[in-house]
Amino acid sequence: MTIHSTAVVDSQAEIDETADIGAYAVIDGRVTVGPETVVGSHAVISGPTSIGARNRIGSFTSIGAPPQDMHYRDEPTKLIIGDDNLIREYVSIHRGTVAGKGETVIGNGNMLMAYCHVAHDCVIGNQVIMANVATLAGHVVLGDHVNLGGLVAVHQYCRIGPYTYVGGMSGISLDVPPYVILSGTRNRMRISGINKIGLRRSGVSRENIAKLEQAFRIIFRSPQLLLKDALLKTIEEIPGCPEVETLVEFFQTSKRGVVKRTLDD
Repeated sequence: MTIHSTAVVDSQAEIDETADIGAYAVIDGRVTVGPETVVGSHAVISGPTSIGARNRIGSFTSIGAPPQDMHYRDEPTKLIIGDDNLIREYVSIHRGTVAGKGETVIGNGNMLMAYCHVAHDCVIGNQVIMANVATLAGHVVLGDHVNLGGLVAVHQYCRIGPYTYVGGMSGISLDVPPYVILSGTRNRMRISGINKIGLRRSGVSRENIAKLEQAFRIIFRSPQLLLKDALLKTIEEIPGCPEVETLVEFFQTSKRGVVKRTLDD
C-alpha cells in the first residue's frame, strides 16, 4: 500500500494493500478501495462508497458526495463502483437517495472523461464512454457500450439503451433506444440509423446487424403502423435475434416515451 504522507484517510476506510493514494487526497468515512486502484492527488472520496479493483481516479475528483436533492437528510446511501474504470480529473459522482434506489452504481471498464457528472441513483453499465462534461441528472440508466459525446446532458429518469451513440452537445429528455446513433436537443432529437460500427467493434455478427436494420425499418420507417403494431410485426418477422428482442422490449418498458424520429422525418 502506498499512501502519500499528505493524504488524509479516515480510520473507517478500508484500503487494499496494493492500492495507491496520492498527495493531498481525502478519503472520508466508510470507503472501500480495492486492489491496484490508484487515487490521484487532491481527490475527495466520501462514504459510504465501495470502489473495486484496478480503477484510476483522477485529480480533483469528487466521488461519493451527498446527492444534490432537496429531500436528502444525510441518510447512509451508497455509491458502488466496479472494476477497471478510468475516472478523469474533476469528475463528480454522487451517492443515491432513499427515495430512489438508495445507491448509485458504476459498472466495469468505463471511461468518464474530465468534468463529467453522474447524479444520484444513476446506473451505468459496462464499457461506457462519457466524453468531457457529459452530465447525467438523477435516476438515469445507461446500458452497456453507450457512448456519450462531449457536453451531452441527460434529463432525470431517462434510459439510454446499449450500444447507443449520442452526438456531442445533445440534450436528452426521452428514452433513447438501443443500437442507434442520435443527436439533437429535446424535441429536435433525431436518429440517423443503426450504430453499425460500434456493433461490429463489439463483436455483434453481421447477420444480427442486418436483422437490426430490418427491425429499424419496421419500427422507425413505417408511418402507416401504430407503434404497438410495428413492435408486434418486428417480433413476428425477425424471431430469435437477441438484439431485436432487446430493442422491442426497450420500447415496451419505457415510462417516459422513446425517441422515434429519424433524419427523414
